[in-house]
Amino acid sequence: MDPQSYFKPGDWVVYRKTKRGPAPGPRARRVTAAHKGDNYGYTVDKYWVVEDTLPDGTVLLKTRRGKQNRLSSDDPALRKAGVLTRWMYRSRFLEIERHDSGQPSNAVPV
Repeated sequence: MDPQSYFKPGDWVVYRKTKRGPAPGPRARRVTAAHKGDNYGYTVDKYWVVEDTLPDGTVLLKTRRGKQNRLSSDDPALRKAGVLTRWMYRSRFLEIERHDSGQPSNAVPV
């Protein structure tokens, strides 16, 4: 299947972002120490919503704080959220959708 046609606007996706720093946060996964131990390498799952698919093979993604990220649709770190992920992290995805609709983040959708 063509990666560009795989994602549609409104899809919930997970992006596994690679980071480096002196103190990994509580959501950090696959934590590894640097050679001399000053920093750590780790990954963090980001829960975003597809805003648009673009003709050049990229997807425009919306974060929970309203930022946009543009990634290649065939990036191996990007995947659609599975059923379990959608259920477990539903509030994160809904927060993004509420941000788009202008509702306060503590509002309950009707």
